[in-house]
Amino acid sequence: MSLNKVILIGNVGRDPEVRYFDSGTAVANFPMATSERGYTLANGTVVPERTEWHNIVVRRNQVSFVEKWVKKGSGVYVEGKIRTRTYDDQSGVKRYVTEIHADRVEFFNFGGRRDENQNTNTTGGTTTAGQETPFGRQPVYQQPASSPSQPASFTESSDVDDLPF
Repeated sequence: MSLNKVILIGNVGRDPEVRYFDSGTAVANFPMATSERGYTLANGTVVPERTEWHNIVVRRNQVSFVEKWVKKGSGVYVEGKIRTRTYDDQSGVKRYVTEIHADRVEFFNFGGRRDENQNTNTTGGTTTAGQETPFGRQPVYQQPASSPSQPASFTESSDVDDLPF
């Protein structure tokens, strides 16, 4: 028995490149960075942060999500398989490319790492307040008008002008 499964959580390094084919299928590609935090050993040796870059390939029903929502800097969770392919370059040298063929791509919130002009919805997706997301309408933060001393709540609203700031 064998298993080929990869789970990565990291940041998108470049806006996805989407290619459409005559057959009606599409493929999206983007680089993704994962980092291991640096540390210092007990003897004083400093081990620096290490960043790995992964080539992500997305096919089928996930392409439309990636094309519409995933951008450079997005925090994403990717689940898929490792695939290695070979090709001959212009000089005739055989080259190897390792890719992650994603079966699942989702937003991942790194807890506090977000653009100050954006809100994060309850499922981890990031978008401007009040915009439609792949998870439905973004909740808008509102202070109740009747009692300013009561805590604020999240309500469904299409009117962005209700923001308290």
